[in-house]
Amino acid sequence: MRVILGINAYHADSSAAILVDGKLLAAAEEERFRRIKHWAGFPEEAINYCLQAAGIGMHEVDVVALNSDPKANFGHKLAYLLTRKPSLALITDRFRSLGKRLGVEELLQQMAGEKPFQAKLVRVEHHYAHLASAFYVSPFEKALTVSVDGFGDFSSTAWGMGDGAELSRDGSVLFPHSLGIFYQALTQYLGFPNYGDEYKVMGLAPYGEPRYLEQMEKIVRIQPDGTFKLDMRYFKHHKIRSVFSWEGGYPSVATLFNAQPLEALLGPVRKKDEPLSQHHKDIARSIQAMYEKAFFALLNHLHGRYGTDHLTLAGGCAMNSVANGKVTRQTPFKHLYIQSAAGDAGGAVGAAAAVWAEHAPQRAREPQMPHAYWGPSYDDDAIAQLLQERGDELQAADCQVMQMSDDAERIDYVAKRIMNGEVIGWFQGAMEWGPRALGNRSILCDPRRSDMKDILNLKIKRRESFRPFAPAILRSEVSNWFELDDEVPFMMKVFPIRAEKRSEIPAVTHVDGSGRLQTVTAEQNRDYHDLIHRFGELTGVPILLNTSFNENEPVVCQPVEALNCYLRTKMDCLVMGRWVVIRNG
Repeated sequence: MRVILGINAYHADSSAAILVDGKLLAAAEEERFRRIKHWAGFPEEAINYCLQAAGIGMHEVDVVALNSDPKANFGHKLAYLLTRKPSLALITDRFRSLGKRLGVEELLQQMAGEKPFQAKLVRVEHHYAHLASAFYVSPFEKALTVSVDGFGDFSSTAWGMGDGAELSRDGSVLFPHSLGIFYQALTQYLGFPNYGDEYKVMGLAPYGEPRYLEQMEKIVRIQPDGTFKLDMRYFKHHKIRSVFSWEGGYPSVATLFNAQPLEALLGPVRKKDEPLSQHHKDIARSIQAMYEKAFFALLNHLHGRYGTDHLTLAGGCAMNSVANGKVTRQTPFKHLYIQSAAGDAGGAVGAAAAVWAEHAPQRAREPQMPHAYWGPSYDDDAIAQLLQERGDELQAADCQVMQMSDDAERIDYVAKRIMNGEVIGWFQGAMEWGPRALGNRSILCDPRRSDMKDILNLKIKRRESFRPFAPAILRSEVSNWFELDDEVPFMMKVFPIRAEKRSEIPAVTHVDGSGRLQTVTAEQNRDYHDLIHRFGELTGVPILLNTSFNENEPVVCQPVEALNCYLRTKMDCLVMGRWVVIRNG
């Protein structure tokens, strides 16, 4: 038996994944256990879960693969330091950060306890881990693989060719030039300062026009070879002592933009609580347009070089579902795969898969990812025990608890409650791997109601009104409702909704007529599929509004978190396994 533990440590979205004889058995982000969004540090709880899922101890692990290699691009780092003459404080801070990353082996030894920790520690260059996370788990035998993010191991972008067991790394864009930094810095400029806020700009963009694209082209300059360079006058990340920090596990990012030249180009920086004007919306649209222009320039150049019609993507920028949804229209690529944890969390799977491919090239493609359900699961007995322990509290909240053992009866019951406008907490099976709720840790609603967005925000979410909600649709029905027909199991693409259908599903139709869809099959998730199917039978609409089961916290992991979220919000009904909780009256 060959056991490989993959880790993303000391970066946001810290995570772990485990392969046993090439098979992916478990994967999870640390944030789900620590209850801190994007938790950064050493992923001890995620590691413990993976070991438990595999039924082994730390002393039985053969290889620990980390998705970071401080030695990678060392020559480029040295040349950069010599030419830029950074301050002593900057160099000291970078080495202090490096020291934390190098302490992983000691922490793993502590986890092994008194038993000897004999695993080999293998460091996989950050972007190669991204490339491996995209290609090796994909269904493609041969594909171009591209990674785009902020930066890691001194690169921001990398590409190579995957062919069977082989995966090359053929080129890259080096620090300080980065599309991820561009998007993140301009997100900060728009008054969204938190780590991971880029999705807010993506949601805001359709409310504006790309009036500032010409100005954006001064910030990002596309090169003849399809790559890009930043005009560094507008940025500070190359001068900052510590761009990224994680005090107490909370990831934070320093201010990345240089205010004076950026304000001269685009106008005043928006304050965090300042009302959003049309100017801000136009800036957001222009940011997205510039990202897409540079992204598609790179992809089109690479297609001309490699010629394949198959593409796999990874890196934080692969979470840009709007751009992803346009790939087959803006480039010659015909087939696109993006795994469910395309960002840094996915590097844990990628590092493990890269090590496995080197160990057993004839079986390199065994770590497949046909679904996203690699996290913890809880049986009905555990749920029943929780409900019994909290019985007095449920009674005081005027809640009723029912066990519905017949699957068809339970599906019908829930579908009818959704049809009647209720907000349902849906907690089933294994937790999703990656940031999206994909039908096991979801809040589900009727997409036909034009007021459902307001109801959700009032009862539970309390989030910005410009952010869209997602449609989950039966795979067999996609062409009837969307202008493009493709498999999107991980909610990684935005497609235009057919014009004649938009009025039927207003709750999941964004202002530009698009939807970030999730396609669902019975093979991937039987109960979820059957619920959508039954709702379609009752209403003629084979779609549900699906949003993450949380309230300003990480997506729920355990039944107790689902119950707590239900009780402190105004959710109408909670379904955990075969147990149903409703509010009387």
